[in-house]
Amino acid sequence: MTKATGAAANTAANPVDMADLELPLLRGIHGPADLRKLAIDELPLLAKEIRNAICHQVSKTGGHLAPNLGVVELSIALHYVFDFATDRLLFDVGHQCYPHKLLTGRLDMLGKLRTSSGMSGFPEPNESPYDLFSVGHAGTAISTAVGMARADQLTGETHRRAVALIGDASIVNGLAMEGLNNAGTLQRQFLVVLNDNGMSIAKPQGALAQYFDRVRVNAVYDDLKKRAHEVLQRIPGGSALEEVYHRMGEVAKAALSHNHMFEQFGLLCLGPIDGHDIPTLIDMLNEIKDIDRPVLLHVKTVKGKGFAFTEGDATTFHSPKPFTVEGCRVELKKTGRSFTTAYADAMVDLMQRDEKIFAVTAAMPDGTGLSKVLPLFPQRSLDTGICESHAMAMCAGLAKVGFKPFFAVYSTFSQRALDQIFQEVSLQGLAVRVCMDRAGFVGGDGAVHHGFMDIAMFRQFPQAALLAACDEPTLRAGLEFMRQYDEGASFIRYPRDNVAEKPLQADCPPFVLGKANLMIPARGSKPDVAILAYGMPVYAAASAVDQLAVQGYDVALYDARFAKPVDGELIRQLIEAGTPILTVEDHFVTGGFGAAVLEHCADHRLDTRNIWRLGMAEKWIRQDGRAKQLAEAGFDAAGIARKVREIIETGTHQPAADVDAVRSDSR
Repeated sequence: MTKATGAAANTAANPVDMADLELPLLRGIHGPADLRKLAIDELPLLAKEIRNAICHQVSKTGGHLAPNLGVVELSIALHYVFDFATDRLLFDVGHQCYPHKLLTGRLDMLGKLRTSSGMSGFPEPNESPYDLFSVGHAGTAISTAVGMARADQLTGETHRRAVALIGDASIVNGLAMEGLNNAGTLQRQFLVVLNDNGMSIAKPQGALAQYFDRVRVNAVYDDLKKRAHEVLQRIPGGSALEEVYHRMGEVAKAALSHNHMFEQFGLLCLGPIDGHDIPTLIDMLNEIKDIDRPVLLHVKTVKGKGFAFTEGDATTFHSPKPFTVEGCRVELKKTGRSFTTAYADAMVDLMQRDEKIFAVTAAMPDGTGLSKVLPLFPQRSLDTGICESHAMAMCAGLAKVGFKPFFAVYSTFSQRALDQIFQEVSLQGLAVRVCMDRAGFVGGDGAVHHGFMDIAMFRQFPQAALLAACDEPTLRAGLEFMRQYDEGASFIRYPRDNVAEKPLQADCPPFVLGKANLMIPARGSKPDVAILAYGMPVYAAASAVDQLAVQGYDVALYDARFAKPVDGELIRQLIEAGTPILTVEDHFVTGGFGAAVLEHCADHRLDTRNIWRLGMAEKWIRQDGRAKQLAEAGFDAAGIARKVREIIETGTHQPAADVDAVRSDSR
């Protein structure tokens, strides 16, 4: 439970119930053209309606709340000045897009937020031509905007303006810096809007974050105009920009920054200005929208703006579960004990027992559970900010000196550090431990966040150990194995889900490298089918086994535990006994656990004709509840049971090389 306190509680209202929710202005906006019909003095009321609509819906379904509340006025001003039916708007950290979606005519989709039939929580081109990219990772907008700007120059469509909106501290991401470096060479209009809310997903980390703190506190406006000429001379091409300066209006001249670090990238830097002052934003954007040089507009906003509880605790309400509001008290819906919470408790235990463990996360202390670890072990834990590549390379340095780094990261973000796992970790033979939350289907965040490729990426590295947890006991046992594994990198995956209240096994045996664990034995001497499930699908498979037993089928279930190395001895025994094998995984079938089983068989000349696979098909599954995604993919309990019956009733062998059949299996 969260209680709003302090100034925020006194200055911000609570959201109203839908029964009292009036949206006269917002309901009349079917696109940005309708927005531009409103008078400027009507826009603050529109901003209030947008906040009420977003907050009401997120309270029912969950979703990204605080980051969207912070960009309402900025989104209104951008759409009021630019015409993004023609101009280009590129989002960085796409979870700031809800106001943009409402301003582009998608209010009717908000009621089914984060479902396959409603609004995605991230930009989605299938929804609207106003969304140019499906995007949910940080640091990409400036580079993609530069690409579109260059393409428009080549095709002669220079009337198309380019705007990149970046925020939530993603400007510290290395890719964003690379984009800025290239943006500074453009000889055309190009606008980067830096939404500086003093926050990342959590408190921003690093020297650059401290720099922005100083800029916000120490910005002095009185002498900006008299220093403007000096600034222009110091920027590459500054003499040519003198003419630009004379064309600028008074608002832009007054906001010209004389000490902004991004001057060095060749950008004309303006601000910081108030990102909640709609008239000033509109005046500024009108004055700079046609400057034929790259410009960075530094906008200061408040993450969670508009409600006491979101302003007072923007981290908790970054992407909350459903919640209720009663006066100044807010209660988040309780949904059980998550794998994330279980991981946090396990890490505390490990770090108490082993002083060599160093815990790392990349801007996701709450999402990975390390928010519990950081205050307890401040000398042996670190949030690096949004920089997975740096975090992984740093872990390599820690390992080189004899520490045991555990890097907690979402599966979808682990791929951003693939090169460092190759060069700095595996090539050096270092033991870095990578703990991947949100593996497999992630529910409402959809395809941009599905953890579908970590097995395929990481099992290629020599001496790597790939593990999966299916419940809290196996998570703890897997982490203990990793603590002691020094032969190379190790990886454990677990889902965005709750751990089982009652584990399948009362006593969890320790992890032994490359050994599966029998969870449900066959009733007879030989099972009709043996299921090898990797990770959380163990529990769906167990339910399927129970269903099948009622129907007279005898099925054995193994927790595979390892995708590298696989349990070759078990596989050989099952094949020689003529027992069909069904592999099940929450990962693409291409390169996944089932593929590892087939490759082992091929390498050891074992018959693969009786091996079947279930996993994610090679298609994108949209946002929705995780249970619905598993059902759509065909490896929920019903899908697994259906597949087992098919294997038994057909009694035929499926050639492992039959790609079309494999794809059919995985749907």
